[in-house]
Amino acid sequence: MTRLFRLALAFGAVLPSAVLAQDRDTARYSPERPSHWSFELGAGTDNRSKGASKSDGAPYVFGDVQWNAASGFYADIEVETIDSSGAWAETEAEAGWQFEAAGLEFDTSLSRRWRLGADAGHDDAAWEFQFDVMRDFGAVDARLRLEHSPDGLGSTLATTWVETRLRWPVTDRLRASVVLGRREQENAPDYSGWNAGVAYALNDTTALDLRWHGNDAEVGGTQFEDALVASVLLSF
Repeated sequence: MTRLFRLALAFGAVLPSAVLAQDRDTARYSPERPSHWSFELGAGTDNRSKGASKSDGAPYVFGDVQWNAASGFYADIEVETIDSSGAWAETEAEAGWQFEAAGLEFDTSLSRRWRLGADAGHDDAAWEFQFDVMRDFGAVDARLRLEHSPDGLGSTLATTWVETRLRWPVTDRLRASVVLGRREQENAPDYSGWNAGVAYALNDTTALDLRWHGNDAEVGGTQFEDALVASVLLSF
């Protein structure tokens, strides 16, 4: 893991001059915003995470409910359909804290994931730590993400994912983004993953997304195949 953590430190050192980004606008912390609930529903042609498919290339749906406190603390529960080692769904319970310091935004969280219907003997639960550093550069926002699990799902042991993301506006409703990440794992393949695409806001609650996903994993199977993925997200 040493090389991967050196890579994370290097990304952090160049963050003030880099352009990185955040996943969901609804999750961004605002000190002026009161405590509130937020909800998300979505579907896509493939469930992609960390450069690989969790649904074996098949369509999926997900739902998420989150409580956001005015202090920046939050908690959420998410359910998504998958197709992995017999499991048909994955649930996640997460608690975290968003805050601002030195002109940057931070988001740190701890989550517990469970897979439903996994094959007998399959390790179907895992803890995961996530840490984001974000900053806006005019109309462009930026993010560096580090995720680590001391004991992953299935036969995977410790796993770490480091990701950078670039996101910028094309028009008032259209945004483009590019993501590059690196995953290193014990008892599972190491690889780099990336995606690039656009998101279009139909209105204040509905967005469409189209992007190309790829990786350099030297492993066969649908999980690591390159794919063009379309999805829809409802946020309210």
